[in-house]
Amino acid sequence: MIPEIEKLNFSDSDNFFLIAGPCAIEGEQMTVDIAEKIASICERLSIPFIFKGSYRKANRSRLDSFTGIGDEKALKILHQIATTFNIPTITDIHSAGEAAIAAEYVDVLQIPAFLCRQTNILVAAAETGKTVNIKKGQFLSPGAMQFAVDKIRKSNNDKIILTERGTTFGYQDLVIDFRGIPEMQKMRVPVVLDITHSLQQPNQSTGLTGGRPDMIETIARAGIASGVDGIFIETHPYPPSAKSDGANMLQLDLLELLLKKLVKIRQAVNSF
Repeated sequence: MIPEIEKLNFSDSDNFFLIAGPCAIEGEQMTVDIAEKIASICERLSIPFIFKGSYRKANRSRLDSFTGIGDEKALKILHQIATTFNIPTITDIHSAGEAAIAAEYVDVLQIPAFLCRQTNILVAAAETGKTVNIKKGQFLSPGAMQFAVDKIRKSNNDKIILTERGTTFGYQDLVIDFRGIPEMQKMRVPVVLDITHSLQQPNQSTGLTGGRPDMIETIARAGIASGVDGIFIETHPYPPSAKSDGANMLQLDLLELLLKKLVKIRQAVNSF
């Protein structure tokens, strides 16, 4: 199931779609370079592509953590990506008041996992008429996401994506229950697997989130094999220098080989 997004017609593709980009918008040139490389890879592999980047990071453990380069500046960069490469873009919002503002610049509004039950944010996002991607809370069962879906639909918007991003396991780890993918697909929405955030190791004593990027391919393969509609990968030219979530991001140079493997798995799944 491919989401209906105005900028690209995904309906002709039998491939998975990709949401990918850096965790946060760190600057114009780096963002353009990342978008250009991913767009080129996806064109060669016939993978529908949505570019992602957070214009601001609100959920940070430490006060001195990077939060952004300025809202308007980052949103304008996202708009530039969309017009330059003719691809849809997605960014997350953190309050109801941000929905209409962000909707002027991007095609998809993302609701962070910790905010997926916040009715006012969901309704505000729905009322923009944009596609809304709701990340499943780390504390929720897949079935509980039906209520978030209902809030969007009852706000006269049927353009919904759900994203699995792992479930809290103890204090410092996440696990993925792949049974949740078909369960959420029963809600008649595309379901995405957020690979890199599912490999976070939160609540570290340093105040900085850890991660297991060595497991990205393992989780990605399992997700495609389980029939997920799309995958979400944060990527950076050099993750150790990333200003946000570098510990769990995929190095950009490794993306193409991974996607080639995933396309082959998808083709095998489609042949059954």
